[in-house]
Amino acid sequence: MPTMTYLQAIGRGLWEEMERDPAVVMLGEDIGVYGGAFKVTEGFLARFGRERVIDTPISESAIVGAAVGMSYLGLRPVAEFQFIDFIACAFNQITNFVAKSHYRWGAPVPMVLRGPSGGGVHGGPFHSQNPEMYFVHTPGLKVVCPATAYDAKGLIKAAVRDNNPVLFFEHKFLYRRIKEEVPEDDYVVPLGQAAVKREGKHLTMVSYAAMVYTCLEAAEQLAKEDGLECEVVDLRTLLPLDKAAILASLRKTNRMLVVHEDTRTGGIAGEIAAIVMEEAFEDLDAPLVRVTSLDTPVPYSPPLEEHFLPNTAKVVAAARQLASY
Repeated sequence: MPTMTYLQAIGRGLWEEMERDPAVVMLGEDIGVYGGAFKVTEGFLARFGRERVIDTPISESAIVGAAVGMSYLGLRPVAEFQFIDFIACAFNQITNFVAKSHYRWGAPVPMVLRGPSGGGVHGGPFHSQNPEMYFVHTPGLKVVCPATAYDAKGLIKAAVRDNNPVLFFEHKFLYRRIKEEVPEDDYVVPLGQAAVKREGKHLTMVSYAAMVYTCLEAAEQLAKEDGLECEVVDLRTLLPLDKAAILASLRKTNRMLVVHEDTRTGGIAGEIAAIVMEEAFEDLDAPLVRVTSLDTPVPYSPPLEEHFLPNTAKVVAAARQLASY
């Protein structure tokens, strides 16, 4: 079984889907000759040609418009944003057109909008954002945020095959830092299913993307220093959200900590808290606790960004407080 980085796993999944289905096409800024800003599509142009690997102008609105038109005609476009922050330029098309097309007239709209998100790389306020919740609020879309290389390959393949528009957020901090064995076989990870990344009995940590590793590091430290066995649940997909997995873990541990890199107000932690209050309030032995980024733009200064983001120390402190109830 080969070892791949998170970035290579995404590229491999896309490559396999283009080999499998001639309807899959790629488009985006510099994805062809240059191979993409982070080299996810390196070599694709030489293998699949200019009709299937299309370099576009710097216009996110045009990219999404072309992609949705392709999907209407039976193609399966995969559109790359060099940085997912600039998905805002296509917000109107995505939320007012793409998301509503299937609902309005029943035709499938198979398209994937993918790109690098997240901080921790000192990219500043325009290249470090986590805008996923804008789209989680939009019926008609699916929103995917993988953490591991295995999941990244399986989820991108599932996204390409899905008949609904899928937004695929790739955390850039993980691109070359995560390396693990990934099967060469054809496999998919179903959209809408969370995964337990660490079993535990004392409290549950719920997270996604890069913060899954922060939770795993915190859980390891808590086990060694405090004897606390924390269960870590990786959401993997935010829309649809796997409520059953969240509630099952809560009923096992009776305490929940939700960790995400997105800003606090309007983040997925608030939605999870509401679900728990509505469906499992009596299973709580302590208040649900959130560990999130601050409600500010992402700072450029490295020390300020480190203060802005959740980290292992913050998660450990919150877990200890939660366990003390």
